[in-house]
Order: sequence, then C-alpha cells, then structure tokens
Amino acid sequence: MPFTPDNLGLSETGLPLLRDLIHERTGLFYDNGRYDMLSDRLAPLVLERGFASFLDFYYLLKYDDRSANLEWNAVMDALSVQETYFWRESDQLEALARHVMPELQAAAHGWPIRIWSVPCATGEEPLSIAIVLNEHGWFRRAEIEIHASDGSAAAIGKAKLARYRERSFRALPDTLRDKYFERHPDGSSSPIPELAGRISSWSIVNLMSKDEAQWYARAPVIFCRNVFIYFSAEGVRQVTAMFADSMPTPGFLFVGASESLLSATDRFTLEEHDKTFVYVKR
Repeated sequence: MPFTPDNLGLSETGLPLLRDLIHERTGLFYDNGRYDMLSDRLAPLVLERGFASFLDFYYLLKYDDRSANLEWNAVMDALSVQETYFWRESDQLEALARHVMPELQAAAHGWPIRIWSVPCATGEEPLSIAIVLNEHGWFRRAEIEIHASDGSAAAIGKAKLARYRERSFRALPDTLRDKYFERHPDGSSSPIPELAGRISSWSIVNLMSKDEAQWYARAPVIFCRNVFIYFSAEGVRQVTAMFADSMPTPGFLFVGASESLLSATDRFTLEEHDKTFVYVKR
C-alpha cells in the first residue's frame, strides 16, 4: 500500500497554510494539480516528529526559531527534484563555450569569469560545464570560477561525494566519459581529480533569499535550468529581478528549454546562438 497521509490517519488540517508558507520561503508552488504530491512528500516529516496534522508542522516551521533551520533543510530535501544527468541540453553548453565565453573574455580585463549553476542538484550540470569549457581549451585561456548551489543539503552532499550511476551518463558521449571519469568495481563512476577540481565551491542556497543568493548572482553567467517550472509566476519574477539587479553587463542567463521568462521580466533580451536561446542582460 502506498505511503500516504490517508492510510496513516494523518489529518491534512493546515496543509493549505503549509503550502503557502513553503511558497513564501522557497518559491516552490503546489497548485491544486500537485496538492497530493506535496502532501505525500511532507507526510513522513510530519509523522517522524510525532505530529497528528500538517498544522502542527506548520507551527513548528513558522514559530520555532530554535529548530527552524534544520526543519527547513528537511523540507527542502523532501521537495527537491534531483533527477538530472550529464550533458543535459548540451546545445546550451556549446553556446556557452563558442559564443558566450569569447564575449566575456573580451570584457573581463583580466578578472576571473564566474559561472553559477543553481540548482545544481547532485552535480552533473556544473561538471558538464567544466567538461565543455575544458574541451574548448578555456581553462588555458582565462581564469574561470564555477560555483554550484542547491537548496537541498542532501543534494549538495551527493554532489560532493561525486559517485554517479549509469543513469547519469545516458547523454554523455562515451569518449568524454572515458576521458573524464573513473569507473569503480561497484558500478559507479567518479570524476577524475582534474575535473572535480574545476568546481570552485559547493553551497546550499535558497533562491528566494537575497542574502544567500546575491553574491553568487553577480556572476556574468547563470545556469538556472528546470527550476522555474516549479515556481509561481510571482516567484519567477522575484528571482529574475534579483538576477537582473545583480548580474553585470553583459550577463547571460540560461534556463530550461521548456521555460520562458518573456512574461516575467523585460530586463533580459532573448538571443539565439547555434539554435539555442539565452537571456542576455545588455
């Protein structure tokens, strides 16, 4: 039998309040079509704390300052979507190496070029960025920082561990896998030290927290892919406004292929590079 609030006798009283609090804090929004998903993912947390309803958990998150940070970490771990893989939407990676980097190098005047991957999930995206830049020789031509962040502490822990299974490699060409990864007897693979060392930092960042995100958002390149599909329209507007306020000019914002920012902001221009699109602050 599925693990659901109903068959465990857990009252859903307070779930609407909890949903709104999560939206306010994280930007994640669960409309009526995804209401059951929110309930199912949070039910184990509620029961583990000995509560009988979602309202009790709401009060804990809202008013218990002593344990709020740890509890919010647990919420983010429960709600995070850690499904990703190497070389995802590789046309954007190639556009970074072929078009964005030359423009940034010309404007950098010797300063490091910073790239921010958020949410980075379990690390496949920032490592893919490092691979494409290395393949195009950029680490020999410029000083580059790649920073990787996610709202889930569990995801960052897995990214730092860097042990990947076959599913993560389903789009990465075999030649690149053989070049950049070591295979282990248990069937997992890990990046070679040279690749792992290209990631300047791993951090836990809530995109809705300006204090946490603003320093990273000063990067001229931000990969923020496949997260806005889980945000409300207002959440997307808030995050893109923070990006626009923080990023230098020019600034390049990559979002997922299924995501559009045209109704959320007019501060970025949509440009096409090699049949892929990037939002640019000019």
